[in-house]
Amino acid sequence: MTPLVECQGVAFAYLPREPGAGAFAIRDLSFDVRAGETFGVIGPNASGKTTLVRLLSKVLEPSGGRIRLEGRDVTRLSRAALARLVAVVPQDVPRGFPHTVEELVLMGRFPRAPRRFFESNEDRAAARRAMEAVGVLELHGVLLDRLSGGERQRVMLARALAQEPRLLVLDEPTAHLDLRYQAECAGLLRRLGRETRLTIVLVSHDLGFASELCDRLLLMAGGAAVRLGPPEAVMDEAVLESAYGCRVIVDKHPVSRRPTVHLIYPTS
Repeated sequence: MTPLVECQGVAFAYLPREPGAGAFAIRDLSFDVRAGETFGVIGPNASGKTTLVRLLSKVLEPSGGRIRLEGRDVTRLSRAALARLVAVVPQDVPRGFPHTVEELVLMGRFPRAPRRFFESNEDRAAARRAMEAVGVLELHGVLLDRLSGGERQRVMLARALAQEPRLLVLDEPTAHLDLRYQAECAGLLRRLGRETRLTIVLVSHDLGFASELCDRLLLMAGGAAVRLGPPEAVMDEAVLESAYGCRVIVDKHPVSRRPTVHLIYPTS
């Protein structure tokens, strides 16, 4: 079976900020994501996680190697065609956006008919299904600025689902959420993966969150893949200490038995 996502020897480098300075680069990155899989990307700051999101969504194009979606080269897809395959939920939820929940979710339908100026009945039905799926249908007429952080995150997820993509990419979905909303986000993503078989790429700094949700993890550091495999194989103390430059203890969650990571704080 052809993977939904194939990255083969992908390379990308930013221009240096000043002459003679070094520049961040992704080097020879290869992995695949299977249909229906929840695939996690973890790593320290400046490891290449956000750059990878931009490459998968064609905000950036690789300087070497190849990215394929459903067997098609991403560079040969129009932006509208790509948006019918890939939806991205960004880390930062916009503020000062003078629209209601339903209006924002309907914006996710644009790739389905980029030359149409008005929503169809099909668009409204898709938006309603997306709002129901994430539990924000009752907020459809509420302005975005009146929502809590967790509610706004759900609305952004609904907009992505309204695109009806094959691949959902989430960039740090719990970055600004408190513990309650983190738990709700985890439950929601589990349910979406189970009920819709949607393929998910989850980028996260939260190692415990990624370990609990993901079928496989890709650990990146310095623009390169360090380890790829199930959480039990990637959450290795020596590997994590080398990638993050600090001491950790890897244990198992008392309920799920998934790996959990504890930071060892310096004593002086």
